[in-house]
Amino acid sequence: MSSVSPFHPYATRLPNESPEYAEAREQLQRAEIELMRQREGVAERRRALPTGPAVTDYIFLEGPAHLDQGDLPVRPVQLSSLFTEPGRPLLVYQFMYGKKQVDPCPMCTLWIDGFNGVVGHVQRRADFVVIAAADPEQLREHARRRRWDRLRLLSCGAGSFKYDLGSEDEAGNQDSTISVFTKDPDGTIRHQYSTRPRMDSDIDQRGIDLLSPVWNLLDLTPQGRGDWFPGLDY
Repeated sequence: MSSVSPFHPYATRLPNESPEYAEAREQLQRAEIELMRQREGVAERRRALPTGPAVTDYIFLEGPAHLDQGDLPVRPVQLSSLFTEPGRPLLVYQFMYGKKQVDPCPMCTLWIDGFNGVVGHVQRRADFVVIAAADPEQLREHARRRRWDRLRLLSCGAGSFKYDLGSEDEAGNQDSTISVFTKDPDGTIRHQYSTRPRMDSDIDQRGIDLLSPVWNLLDLTPQGRGDWFPGLDY
């Protein structure tokens, strides 16, 4: 008896499919399985990284916790306070907004739109915040437009956090980055991992595609993603 599930995508023939189409789909499935196994191997290597370097307990500015609390004062928060429980990692998305980036990055906005929807699930296992060089008021105004009502938004414009992490240059030009931090039992904060969209000189805007379903959904279509780029007008 075959061990292939009846719900396996290629376990049964589709109506009217040609032999050439069936064979091509089966070959594609084998390639997709190999890609999944390679991704799992890379994820295992990421988890096996040695203990990361200690970092400064940076200070950020945080606006009101809810979008309708616009009159509440901005307050300072330390990086160490963003860890809500011992042993939990902290995910930090570094938003490309502020200083030389005078308008919110549409690509970052796309990713953060998705984070706002899934952050409740993420927080079952990790803490998550969004940090940008923009002022707290600018962040909250953009959040209201995008209806980000579940995210912690922090400003680091007065400090060196983004510069130290490589997502800001000396002139104030911004980049986007996703970083992971851990905290030792003695309170030492460590940088464990970072990655950004630009993976190499010839690989642009592909480094964090897996953090958004949009690109992956478009890649399922015959046209693919093409030269489509997100905007702020919808």
